[in-house]
Amino acid sequence: MIRIFIDADACPVKDETYRVAQRYGVQTFVVSNQMIAIPSSPLVERVVVEQGMDVADNWIADHVAAHDIVISGDIPLAARCVAKGACVLNQRGRILDEDAIGMALAMRNLMEDLRNAGTITQGGRSFSKGDRSNFLSALDTAVVRARKTKTAATMSQRLRAGAGNTP
Repeated sequence: MIRIFIDADACPVKDETYRVAQRYGVQTFVVSNQMIAIPSSPLVERVVVEQGMDVADNWIADHVAAHDIVISGDIPLAARCVAKGACVLNQRGRILDEDAIGMALAMRNLMEDLRNAGTITQGGRSFSKGDRSNFLSALDTAVVRARKTKTAATMSQRLRAGAGNTP
């Protein structure tokens, strides 16, 4: 079964994630450094980690597995999760997978260098209704794809295991 992990401290699309997870019956972990309200559902579990740099990120990276989905705008966390076979979506619906993570890391590092040099002093654009809609569509697609991929991988493993039992 696939799972969803939300890097929740600054996530503006938690409610949208809960709705999609409920529709598909997907277990969801809401990981943060503080208490965050969550819906009353057996599918949603709150995980409050201790305060500290990257503690929530480390918890997610330690628990995520292949075919899981992670909701986060944190590029280094995304890279760690993609390396484990997970799909990562940012709050605007951008999918960070093995094809996109290298460029995302390079861009993040470039922008950090430019900010540190004082060349760029502004943040990104504000979150819009269009971003919310893009996210919902991307998450729905990611859940369907992850379920299909997970099912195919499970079937393949069963076939390989059964092949060793034939005379």
